Amino acid sequence: MDDSHAVFELVAAQQAHDMGEVVIDEADIVSDWQRPSHDMSESTIGIFDGDRLVAYAELSGADRGDAAVIPDYRGRGIGSYLAHWMQARARSRGSAVVGMPVPQGSPGDRLLEHLGYRVRWTSWVLGLPEGRAIDAQPLPPGYAIRTAEEADHRAAWTVIEDAFLEWAVRDRQTFEDFSAQVMQRPGFEPWNLRVATDSREEVVGVAFLVISEEVAFVEKLAVRGDQRNRGLGRALLANAFDVAKSHGATRPEIATDSRTGALGLYEKIGMEVTSVWVNRAIDL
Repeated sequence: MDDSHAVFELVAAQQAHDMGEVVIDEADIVSDWQRPSHDMSESTIGIFDGDRLVAYAELSGADRGDAAVIPDYRGRGIGSYLAHWMQARARSRGSAVVGMPVPQGSPGDRLLEHLGYRVRWTSWVLGLPEGRAIDAQPLPPGYAIRTAEEADHRAAWTVIEDAFLEWAVRDRQTFEDFSAQVMQRPGFEPWNLRVATDSREEVVGVAFLVISEEVAFVEKLAVRGDQRNRGLGRALLANAFDVAKSHGATRPEIATDSRTGALGLYEKIGMEVTSVWVNRAIDL
């Protein structure tokens, strides 16, 4: 865990070089690593030049990985070594496939393509252009949006997992892992977790908001299946961005991918694609 800052600096250097911006926060790494299901000794590897961390990789779950190499250490076979390490780890867990997200057209994308990785799905990060806002969405009678209370946390986890498992092929995340990534995330404040409730005060929608300097990123957005087509998702998004603005964030962002079918919905409310990622995977 003490290497989290070094890994952050490593990934940030790679993103700045390849994308011209840094889109990771150290809290992203810490919240993933502190999940009870994550075995650091079995799921991570670091490549060092003396005391300097120059590359790393990790495997989250059975088939999702992440890796980075400092740009001036490329061309030495380190990235290929990490890809094969990741494949071996996934195979030992019984996975039939392993993949990782990379910016489209980046050196990492080209390396994985060269190694035989296919595009498993495409992801888009969308932002709201400066000066544009999401129009407030009227709520049905009896519905409300508010800060989640501790008593709402398990219901929020259930709504998110039920919604995400409609399209994600993975095991159900435990509440303990959810807590590690959300309520126990470094810097978490109660207002980061927004819930929509119905007339019976049941949680029927959730938005989890992450603030990093001027960026307000909605990391999770979900509405219970029987409550859709009532504008709750749009209302949660507008509420989350309004709350973020009141706390100093000026760049609203969200991400989606080709498995969800939500890209057109976000574009319809005025958001625009700012970056494209591909999840490249290889069959084992």
